[in-house]
Amino acid sequence: MVQDLEEEDKNHIGEKRGNLKLIIPVRCFTCGSLIGDKWEEFSKRVKEGENPRKVLDDLGIKRYCCRRMLISHVETMDELLEYFQKKPKTSEKK
Repeated sequence: MVQDLEEEDKNHIGEKRGNLKLIIPVRCFTCGSLIGDKWEEFSKRVKEGENPRKVLDDLGIKRYCCRRMLISHVETMDELLEYFQKKPKTSEKK
């Protein structure tokens, strides 16, 4: 079961942090331009302290709608997983 989930993990788009996948939309919601492939580089460089404006310019993202997609992306998976609780296993009745 766990191995199946790990195999599924390899097929999803996003940056992997431990066992968590961070999901960024593949295309801009407004113009349809590809942005998903630029998230990893953008995120890494901004975390290192670079100015987001300069990073977006270097990546060739000119439209403000596409820039919005990367700048305003919130990684909600980390927040949502705090509320997830596994159900305890129940013993089978004989």
